[in-house]
Amino acid sequence: MIIWFSMANSLAWRLQQLLFGQKIERAKLKEPPIFIIGHWRSGTTLLHEYLVKDRRFAYPTTFQVFAPTHFLLTDWILPRLLWFIIPSKRPMDNMATGFERPQEDEFSLCAMGAPTPYERMAFPNNPPVYLEFLNMQDCKAEDQSAFEAALQWFVKAVSYKSGGRRLILKSPPHTGRIETLRRLFPNAKFIHICRDPLEVYSSTMRLWPALDRAQGFQMPKYSDEWLESYVFDCGRRMYEGYLEQSQLLPPEDLMEVRYEDLVEDPLGTLKAIYEACDLGDFSETQESMEAFIRTQKSYQPNKHRLDESKSQRVYQEWRVYFDRFGYALPQSDSISATASSGD
Repeated sequence: MIIWFSMANSLAWRLQQLLFGQKIERAKLKEPPIFIIGHWRSGTTLLHEYLVKDRRFAYPTTFQVFAPTHFLLTDWILPRLLWFIIPSKRPMDNMATGFERPQEDEFSLCAMGAPTPYERMAFPNNPPVYLEFLNMQDCKAEDQSAFEAALQWFVKAVSYKSGGRRLILKSPPHTGRIETLRRLFPNAKFIHICRDPLEVYSSTMRLWPALDRAQGFQMPKYSDEWLESYVFDCGRRMYEGYLEQSQLLPPEDLMEVRYEDLVEDPLGTLKAIYEACDLGDFSETQESMEAFIRTQKSYQPNKHRLDESKSQRVYQEWRVYFDRFGYALPQSDSISATASSGD
């Protein structure tokens, strides 16, 4: 079955290139993209869902990122025929899914064979690959060229499909790629969202096994110890890149928000984003934002609770994140962690 789908995808890619290749190559972005960044499970999807309610913006859909080689040909029919292959909820949480909903552009890179850490999901029991693309340090020249070419092509293809509307892109791996993204897309803006790192850790530990079971060609057999090491390593790499590269941005091109504020006061947080990033008149989209906010009132995120020793471990591994974004351990843990840190 996979072989037949691969052959069909390859044929559709050639046809799409024949019909649209030159148009995509000549396409110019009318405005630089807006990138939503932040660690996995920090609220990037929720923020993306809010912002794309503004019809002035466009975004990659789930179908587009999983069918980047032929969506210009097939997105009018295949989502209708294949609706049954998409679950109603994401495998790692309770958020709704659908071919038409916004999705991470990182999946498009994986589908096109570009170097991305997401390749690990295909064979989750193999060693991780392309982790250097979490901060763009020590990437091979040919790999970086392939990555950049694929990303630029996909962004232009989505822009062409949207009629030139400004794009809002969301991908956690972009968090440590600010320098590269600004070079590829001059004057791009970035909205970074952070969340209590204890929640981020717990939720990410659930994320990868859920995605690996759903997307991989193997059933994951790695240990909890290996997974924890992988989660910590990815977080460190991403934020080494973010903390260094975000300093290169002028203040008006970077907005930092907290997940807790977005949940507590979504309308106020969204207004602040529009003002800080000069995204246009918020009143033009406020009604659609409010309508979506009402649909989220019944959403219940997964609850996590870590014991004291695990909380201290997360604090030690990701202390830079705690300090940079103003988070602290619960009082009893915070005292123990501070005492054992040697500071």
